[in-house]
Amino acid sequence: MKYAIIIADGAGDYPLKELGGRTPLQAARTPAMDRLASMGRLLTAKTTPPGFGAGSDVCTMDLLGYDPRKYHTGRAPLEAAAIDMPIGEHDFVFRVNLVTVGTSPADNGKMLDHSAGGISDAEAKTLFEDLLAHWQKTLPARAKTLALRHGVSYRSSMVDSSRLRYDRIKTTPPHEIPGEAWEKNVPVATDAEGEPAAAALRELITTSQAFLAAHPINRARTASGKRPGNTAWIWGQGTKPRMPGFKERFGIRGSMITAVDLLAGIAKLIGWDRLDVPGVTSYHDTDYAAQGSHTVAGLDRYDLVVCHVESPDESSHQGDWRTKVAAIEAIDEKVVAPVLEKCLTFPAWRLMVLPDHYTLVSTRKHDATPVPIVMAGSDITP
Repeated sequence: MKYAIIIADGAGDYPLKELGGRTPLQAARTPAMDRLASMGRLLTAKTTPPGFGAGSDVCTMDLLGYDPRKYHTGRAPLEAAAIDMPIGEHDFVFRVNLVTVGTSPADNGKMLDHSAGGISDAEAKTLFEDLLAHWQKTLPARAKTLALRHGVSYRSSMVDSSRLRYDRIKTTPPHEIPGEAWEKNVPVATDAEGEPAAAALRELITTSQAFLAAHPINRARTASGKRPGNTAWIWGQGTKPRMPGFKERFGIRGSMITAVDLLAGIAKLIGWDRLDVPGVTSYHDTDYAAQGSHTVAGLDRYDLVVCHVESPDESSHQGDWRTKVAAIEAIDEKVVAPVLEKCLTFPAWRLMVLPDHYTLVSTRKHDATPVPIVMAGSDITP
């Protein structure tokens, strides 16, 4: 049996007046998904368990059969696994975003962009390296407990070995607070024991701002009309995860295609290979055709290939329904269609297409509404 799962990240949405009361999935032209639906079944599934927020970490683990209530220790450790970042038994791992906080009279202090305008790898890597050096100079005792490693674009992983009570704090994903005041969403303690930990993170965030704002890279971005990465936003804390191997549990050899470290980290932790696909990004400039062709090729080598496409989610976080519809159509044409044709060459196969969660264009936030699924193949009765 061959299995393929195509995850259109954040493709679920509510009806939009700009689309005549249709959702982006309804408005998009999707002949391949329509064909798949005619061959199989349509259903919905709740991928966000009670007590969790809707996010790709939780939803992907749930989708792959790893109960987040048992295996989820935080988002950041999953990303750190993808970049081979060492994590000690007592360490906490954080995700650090380069974000854009407003400085003009109209938007002063507001979270404008969780991705600093999709800042490039090279720019972000330099900013993170220089920021760590700045902390080492200005906060030497604190910086001794920190390790910072760049991932992709605006993303970095930070390991903290200070043994502060980070299990007693609450942090906020920056993509969940667009247009809100950053100061009202900084890390906070959940009890008195957590206050030193929350204060330590708030200090890192606030001390990043003046340094990053004055950095030549950000000055150049601002001068050219691009959004600067003027704040280091720290969130997603967790401890070292332990997840049993997928093949040991299910007898299936799996692989992952993705542009983001979060999904790559999950794949690595469950013993999957990450298939390298040149030209793949998190945005609408990704090479959809390459993702499709590498999924097709992967099915010859693996029992299961998961192809994760991030672009619908990023379009939603930007509040852009046009590129979201375009992303869904590109996924249908360049990923779903060739993968379906490949599946039809096997004597036994199953193909499933779904969002991991909703991401709403109207709010630019994730939503835990049960996601639509289309699936077809062997032993799936239409």
